[in-house]
Amino acid sequence: MTCSEIDLKVLPLHKHSQYLEACVDMINEEWPRSKTARMKSLTASCDNLPTSLILINNKMNLLGHAKLTRLPNIPNSCFVETVVITKHMRGKKLGTFLMRKVECYCKNVLHLKMLHLSTKGQEEFYSKLGYEICPPVSTYGNPVSIVVKPDKAEKMNQETCGNIPPPPPLPKLQSVASTNIKSSKTFMFKYL
Repeated sequence: MTCSEIDLKVLPLHKHSQYLEACVDMINEEWPRSKTARMKSLTASCDNLPTSLILINNKMNLLGHAKLTRLPNIPNSCFVETVVITKHMRGKKLGTFLMRKVECYCKNVLHLKMLHLSTKGQEEFYSKLGYEICPPVSTYGNPVSIVVKPDKAEKMNQETCGNIPPPPPLPKLQSVASTNIKSSKTFMFKYL
């Protein structure tokens, strides 16, 4: 049995909460976790990230899921995670359909320019969709940089510090590409 694209829809989970329990069960079948923790993660879905997208058919059966998470260090991208198709429907190109719809959502709704993800064993699948291997990225933390115009900094220094010498310069922020994050997963990205 194959599904035609006409029979399929990708919808935001937070606007269709009747699928929450089924989504928890489907994801936990692939990656076991407590129902409470999984439910908490899924109920965080919203319009502005994190966003969980679900794949359903015309009979309103849940077929798949993908979660989009903010990447604080890469503002024009998001991290695609927890991509899963229900076990009995695999091998029918549903994963490809879901990922194409995820890409359209990210480009047209979230106005992003690229996507990042990590995988363990599905590199060939994502490569066929146009994803390329990249250095690891972190979904945590955001470097803070403060920019003060030189003339204002000089004036502030004179007013508040008198003749005290200025502090040493701050260390340069390290780019994500030059970090030494170790992972057993393969990180990949794609420009939209």
